[in-house]
Amino acid sequence: MQTFHHAADLARALAPYRRVAFVPTMGNLHEGHLALMRLARSHGDAVVASIFVNRLQFGPGEDFDRYPRTMDADRAGLEREGVDMLFAPTDQEMYPVPQLFRVRPPPLGDELEGAFRPGFFDGVCTVVLKLFNLVRPQVAVFGKKDRQQLGIVRGMTQQFNLGIEIVASETVRSADGLALSSRNGYLSAAERAEAPRLHRVLRRVADAIAAGRRDGAALEAEARAELARHGWQVDYVAIRQGPELRVPSPEALASPADVIVLAAAKLGATRLIDNVDAVPSRATR
Repeated sequence: MQTFHHAADLARALAPYRRVAFVPTMGNLHEGHLALMRLARSHGDAVVASIFVNRLQFGPGEDFDRYPRTMDADRAGLEREGVDMLFAPTDQEMYPVPQLFRVRPPPLGDELEGAFRPGFFDGVCTVVLKLFNLVRPQVAVFGKKDRQQLGIVRGMTQQFNLGIEIVASETVRSADGLALSSRNGYLSAAERAEAPRLHRVLRRVADAIAAGRRDGAALEAEARAELARHGWQVDYVAIRQGPELRVPSPEALASPADVIVLAAAKLGATRLIDNVDAVPSRATR
């Protein structure tokens, strides 16, 4: 695997390839990230991963400085998966001058994650657009665990006519149901034992909708209450519908095939997010 710190060098190396599949990451890679690399391999004749901890998407008091940097282990994992090239730009390469121009997401960017992390999606969209312009892929792979991010990036790609196919990868979970995340490493042993409850609660809400319940607000409140009883600080539990994550009416819940249940909550000092489909077999469109 070749490693590049400058976009010009990466562009020269990619010139012979017809179809480039790209996986942007912030590093500290786990099996969920590696699953993205395997999916990317089936969509391109060259696979490029990037590792860049993007300061723009961290708010005041968030964990930018303590976000784990594990480049040696990350490189080893990418090499095991047969990734062709790693793009590991410096801050200077990505932001050679102060980034005064930002990508402003649609109103969805101010809901759910955006409501609790103001400016987060501005930072995500800005860095993803810059990475797309530097790597010039034909395909990019994102995980469904960050469902709101997936939808916003897909919409940005379409509306700016970037010509990049966005492929969604299923969430990878531990045997006990916990969605794999770089932040899981912050959990204490007791918190790690409690953490799978988030997925269980969301699955219960989704199953209730699939079984015919239409009282979405009550289901959300029940889920928040259960998590709170077990020591979670809940930001949101939200039932949404479709790739645009619309708030569904009770009538819309009668057709739950595209209903999604999302949540974010803190366990101790660690903030976890997750989501599940009411009909698990449905692929993200």
